[in-house]
Parts: sequence; structure tokens; C-alpha cells
Amino acid sequence: MEKLFEKALKKTKSVSLKFKRYLFDEIDWNSRLIGIKGARGTGKTTILIQKLKSVFSDNYVALYISMDDIYFSANKLIDLTDTFVKNGGKFLFIDEVHKYKNWSQELKNIYDDHPELSVVFTSSSALEIHKGEYDLSRRAIIYNLHELSLREYINLSLGMQLPVFSLNDILEKHIGLSGEINQLVKPIVLFNEFIQYGAYPFINEGKMKYYERLETIINLIIEIDLQSITDIEYQTILKIKKLLFIISGIVPFKPNIAELSRKVGTTRDVLLKYLNYLNRANLILSLHSDTKGISYMAKPEKIFLNNTTLMYALNQNNINLGSIRETFFANQLVCKHTLTYPKKGDFIIDGKYIVEIGGKNKSNEQIKGIPNSFIAADGIEYGFNNKIPLWLFGFLY
Repeated sequence: MEKLFEKALKKTKSVSLKFKRYLFDEIDWNSRLIGIKGARGTGKTTILIQKLKSVFSDNYVALYISMDDIYFSANKLIDLTDTFVKNGGKFLFIDEVHKYKNWSQELKNIYDDHPELSVVFTSSSALEIHKGEYDLSRRAIIYNLHELSLREYINLSLGMQLPVFSLNDILEKHIGLSGEINQLVKPIVLFNEFIQYGAYPFINEGKMKYYERLETIINLIIEIDLQSITDIEYQTILKIKKLLFIISGIVPFKPNIAELSRKVGTTRDVLLKYLNYLNRANLILSLHSDTKGISYMAKPEKIFLNNTTLMYALNQNNINLGSIRETFFANQLVCKHTLTYPKKGDFIIDGKYIVEIGGKNKSNEQIKGIPNSFIAADGIEYGFNNKIPLWLFGFLY
């Protein structure tokens, strides 16, 4: 255990407290069992280390461990926890729990056997915790960590503390809110940076090898995370990679499932399962016409890559401005709101608001006469009436 404490101490020294992800302040840290799900590279590990460092630094009542540590190839998590608690341990931070074979049963036992212990664990976004053999959903509070918002990217890049705006405030008070932001920064310039490099916090390490690192992350998600969760075979991994590459060249698009199945070399039902894997892994974002009773067997109305940075990383030679705008909007909204596919317009938010995406000259023609309809327009600093700057929707979290 001494070695594990040494590793944790080294981790805390390398992590800064200057910038914290939006989720840090939303977590109820008093809960006994907390799960943080999210894609690789979004900052789950950093959240754990920041909490340990800010509250328990140099204090042996708290311990950070990662389940890919070689220690756990020969030692059980539950045994380590027993020893930790007997020596006064009260807070256990467990990283990448999905890499430990018996994680569900042992977390359940730890929760039941050690009421004096608080546990926070992270996992891949693809992990369906409530479907485990030992259901933790009644014991754990689960949080989802999304990619960076435009607001977070600005705060991280410039060391600022720009505020979060609610959707209602953006829709009703966008002129005043735009004025506040324009007095502090050049939002259009920062938006154009963000769409290329802004989705993942490791941008603070520089742009030089940003896409190279992101490509590595994509491969790890498919080859390791999905395989550890779904037990998929090597040939399936190759087909999922092929599917992602095909999607990256044509998104956003209304999928022809039969054609996609043919290109990937699989059946319709299996292809829909692959799309579900990519959705769960936060690599694509599927839009449906209705959110009720959606299963992986339901054909999506439209498919996007999960964020604009993935578009640049996977297919930089096929970037379409209209696609970038829609993908940005979808990615920033789904963190806090529900998006569905409308008969008119581009998106329905929370079943109530219709939004059409476009450039600065976009007119109301396509949504004329529709109540609660808005235009999210790129290339404008200020809006007018129901036309709102697209970048402002990057301030929702």
C-alpha cells in the first residue's frame, strides 16, 4: 500500500487546481458512492486528483488508485480496501474501474461492508453501470463528464472565469449576454479556435501533437475500453473502426442503414449495435425523432461525430462549415438538454424549442410561423429578435 500512496502523491504534485471542469462543483461529494463516467481525455482522472489535493493533500485518510496498475493483477480491490480502512482510510478514489474484472461485485461489497468509507470511481462512458451483474444504480450517484464547452475552453486558455448561462436566459436575454461577453473577449475568434482544438482539456499542453494524441485516444476507446466492456472480438473492432471512418467522411447525415451495412460488411441489426457502441463511447452523436423508448435497434434520423474536434482529427480534408455549425450546437446542448429531430428546422430542444442553424445571413423562412423557434447564427457578435449568436450556446455549462 505504501507504493500506492507514493504514486498518488506524485500524481497530486503534477495536477493544478487553477482550472476545474464544470462537473467538479456539481458533484455531491458527501455521497458515499459516486461514479463519474466520460470519454477518455475529458478530465475524469484530473477531477479525482484535484479533489484529493484540495481537501486531503498529504493526508493518509484518502487514497487514489488506478485499476490498470500492475498491483491489481495479483491483488484484489476488496482486500486493499479492507487494509486501507483498518489503517484509518475514509476516502477512496478509484480510477478506470472498468479495467478491473470484478469491479461491480467488489464495489457493492465495499459499499455494504464499510459504511464509514466514501468511494468515488471513474469509468468509460460506454460502461452501462445499471446493467451490471451487481446493480450499483441504487447505491451509486452517477455523473457524466462531457467534453469542454466553449466557455470552459476560454477559461482554460485565458485563465478567466466567464459565467454559465441557462438556456432560458440565452433565448430571452441573448442581446445583453452577448454584450457582456464581447466586452471581455472576442468570441468569434475563440469559437474558430474551439471548433478545431477545444473539445478536450489536454489542449493546454499545446497544439503540436494534439490530433496525434486524439487519434491515440480514439484507438484506445475502441480497442481497449469497448473490448473490456462488451467482450467484442478483433474482427468486430476492425469493423467498428471502418464504420467510424466512413461516418467521419459524411457527417452529419441521414443514415441509409442498408448501405452502411453493405460498406461495413455486416447485417442491419449488427450495424445498429455498432452505432450504439460508438454512441456510448462518445465518438458519435445520434439524433432521433422521439426520445421515448429508444433502443439501439431504433434507426437514428441523423448522425454526427460527437464534436467538431473529432471532425478535424478524423477527416480534416472534408470539413464543411454547415456540418461544423450543427455539430457544435448538438455537442454543446446534449450535456444539459435533450435534442430530437424536427419536421422543420434542425433541432428540437427539450421537446419545446425549434432551432435552425446557419450563417449570419440566415433568414426565418424555414421556421416562419412556428412558435418558440430560433436561429443560431454563426459569424455574428450580437443577435436580434429570435436570431442568436451560435457561439453563445457554448456557455450552457
